[in-house]
Amino acid sequence: MAIFIAASCQQQPTNPINKMSNDKITKTDAEWQKELTPDQYHILREKGTEPAYTGEYTNNFAKGKYVCGACGYELFTSDMKFESHCGWPSFDKEVGIGDRVIKKKDVSFGMVRTEIMCARCGGHLGHIFDDGPTATGQRYCVNSLSIKFIPDTVKK
Repeated sequence: MAIFIAASCQQQPTNPINKMSNDKITKTDAEWQKELTPDQYHILREKGTEPAYTGEYTNNFAKGKYVCGACGYELFTSDMKFESHCGWPSFDKEVGIGDRVIKKKDVSFGMVRTEIMCARCGGHLGHIFDDGPTATGQRYCVNSLSIKFIPDTVKK
């Protein structure tokens, strides 16, 4: 009996939420258009940018986590957010071990930048810069429309 219990415990994933959340998501443009608002689609799938200082989360400093606006993959926490005065939500690192965000060279608009995308669904988030004021030196400059904020809940 003890052998069966040990064997069945070993077969259970240690963290099924993380295992499930790491699965890549691939959808057609038509599927994304049905699920996202036109503005979200423009940012996340067409690599657009919202105007500076217009995003819902630019001045949000409540406790919680930020997930991808397309697939819900956890990307950042409020502890990683800082006021950068650049007009977009800014974070100094990503959740995990550097595997939540894909970084890719972007030479659009005559500039050389590093684009950041959700590692799960490939959604465009914004850009990362090496001018952050925290110990990481990083500034993940993110469009509010590419993320969703989930506030911490306090259990009483």
